[in-house]
Amino acid sequence: MKKDIFKVAGKSLKSRLIVGTGKYKNFSETAKAIKASGADMVTVAVRRVNILDKKKPILTDYLNPKKIILLPNTAGCFNSEDALRTLRLAREMGGWKLVKLEVLGDKKTLYPNMIETINSTKVLVKEGFKVMVYCTDDPLLAKKLEDAGASAIMPLASPIGSGLGLQNKVNISLIIKQSKIPVIVDAGIGTASDATIAMELGCDGVLINSAIANSKKPILMAKAFKDAVVSGRNSFLAGRMKINYFASESSPTKGLI
Repeated sequence: MKKDIFKVAGKSLKSRLIVGTGKYKNFSETAKAIKASGADMVTVAVRRVNILDKKKPILTDYLNPKKIILLPNTAGCFNSEDALRTLRLAREMGGWKLVKLEVLGDKKTLYPNMIETINSTKVLVKEGFKVMVYCTDDPLLAKKLEDAGASAIMPLASPIGSGLGLQNKVNISLIIKQSKIPVIVDAGIGTASDATIAMELGCDGVLINSAIANSKKPILMAKAFKDAVVSGRNSFLAGRMKINYFASESSPTKGLI
């Protein structure tokens, strides 16, 4: 079978599972979960990075940036100004140009403000950033992000951290069918089976944080998601059987005794 390579913004990834680094008990647990997940890209909330207290541990004490891709994001930004400043700071700190953009619009649902998100994407692209964008599951707005130069579309499955799973498979499917850039489901995934479903729809990848970090056994759950993403991708590539509304016998009827 032709080698199935996952490419985002010119980078080839071995795993289609991207994981977050927040909400774990400590950095040691974070590192163990990431290793178990097999992910080679992780998100980092720039606004929550410790850069002042040298006595406290930092993420790179546990993760080697030479072996894993760190994806700075704008978690916690509720306007374009804060988001742009955060990513410019990330570029100054570590030279990062591949970034994840989030411009949130509501503190209760953490839904993205799509007007500010699209405008921010245009600015960042002009400044030379490669932008992976958290967005709603609206196909029209997803297309506007692609036209604005986004490197990947990241529609939510459901509200961030809700664990509700995929609430609108139709819209996600429409986004996949129209997009010429990677589509990565981001936010709301609750179980490994949710990730499998997303991959079976044809998503290029999934991003998971809360479902792993908030589980009773994060390292084991990370392994479950690793397997789920591989299984879902293989199922998509294999092509599902045709749906029938009536029974179809599994055994041939010809030559019955």
